[in-house]
Amino acid sequence: MSTAPPSTPTRSDRVRGALRGAARSGPALRARSAAGESLRSLGAALTTPTSPSAPLLAQASARWQRWLPYVLALAAVCTLLPVTISVLTQDYRMGGALAGALATAQTAPLLLAVTRPLQAWWIVFTADVLGAVVLLNADGTAGRSWPWTPMIVVGYLVLMFCLGLRAPRRTLVAVWLVTGATGFLFELLSQKLSDGIHVLLFVLSGVVLLVAHTLRTRGDVQRRLAEQETISEAERAQRTLLEERARIARELHDVVAHHMSVITVQADSAPYRIQGLPEAAQEEFATIAAGARESLSEMRRLLAVLRSDGSESERAPQPGLGRVQQLVEATVRAGVPAELSLPAGLGDVPQAVDLSAYRIVQEALSNVVRHAPGALTRVSVTADDEHLTVLVVNGPAAEPVSALETTGTGHGLVGMRERVRLTGGSLDTGPLPDGGFRVAARMPLTTVPDDVKDPS
Repeated sequence: MSTAPPSTPTRSDRVRGALRGAARSGPALRARSAAGESLRSLGAALTTPTSPSAPLLAQASARWQRWLPYVLALAAVCTLLPVTISVLTQDYRMGGALAGALATAQTAPLLLAVTRPLQAWWIVFTADVLGAVVLLNADGTAGRSWPWTPMIVVGYLVLMFCLGLRAPRRTLVAVWLVTGATGFLFELLSQKLSDGIHVLLFVLSGVVLLVAHTLRTRGDVQRRLAEQETISEAERAQRTLLEERARIARELHDVVAHHMSVITVQADSAPYRIQGLPEAAQEEFATIAAGARESLSEMRRLLAVLRSDGSESERAPQPGLGRVQQLVEATVRAGVPAELSLPAGLGDVPQAVDLSAYRIVQEALSNVVRHAPGALTRVSVTADDEHLTVLVVNGPAAEPVSALETTGTGHGLVGMRERVRLTGGSLDTGPLPDGGFRVAARMPLTTVPDDVKDPS
């Protein structure tokens, strides 16, 4: 029994085997997988519509700006629709009904592009492709633009601009590639009719998409910067407020510590100053003195928390209205003509009000020196039986304001409001018609209710 000799593989068999081996190799599989993933990504981009919740220019402040995209889209439709019908019927010799249907499908969706540009693109692109197929056998196509008519190019570019302002980058790339691939397929279908207009549309649509996407990206960046600046400004204002409250608390420490020290001394010395005190009363005074000393210790701990870096050397006594004259004189030396009206005897002014009045005058004069150099300034301090009134009024700046002095720390008015609020008073600030500025504070000379004292 004889066996047949093995057949010798031919050259074509060896080539097919080599191709199958290469197809099964790792790099080829990875390349096919990457290509499939890219196609799926482009397909998803073309089938994922843009959210219609925000039309073009929906964030504009003026009403006419919000309506502008609809007006422009309507103008484009009203212009392109009759021109397209006329060109298709007269130049390309297409039937009137078919020309009207194609022209409507190619132009009317531009109104939809204001809110749903991707859906509008699908309608317009499908109508453009159908129109190219119909024009393939039309009598007047020879010698004219094909597969796209000039009206299609204009309407398509308008649609690309709307799409570039709304759709993500992946969708724009997918639309652009599909546009170029479709034009290339029509070029292969009939090179005799094609005049290269598909290349023009491919290039121009890419430029329009790039410009629109760049404008959109720039607008998004500016909007995020504005939002961040708003957040930063709010945080800066809150930080300034907290810093002023801490500063006021540090300054009031001496005032409160003085009263607590007086209570301690009076409670400790009561048994020696008052003869015949019963033992229960002496124990009560001892308890009061111990509580006052404990409060002083807690206040010192609180002050250590509130004290900022570099303020460890604050040991000078807190100023009051008695030093306002020095403030005005220093302001005059700084080049600001200032006048002071201060009664000789203001009566008994609480220490917190005394300190707050001094600081308000100090901040107001500092603002005049920075923002209104050379302005005539008047400082007035008056008091009646119930209130202390501080008024600082300055005229317009007599000298040009330096660029370095146009902005301050932002603590002045904030500090004034907090100090007046602490005493239970009222503050009125604002510009004057002649270009000056007015600061008016009114603070009670009587005890402030507890609910007003709480700065939280």
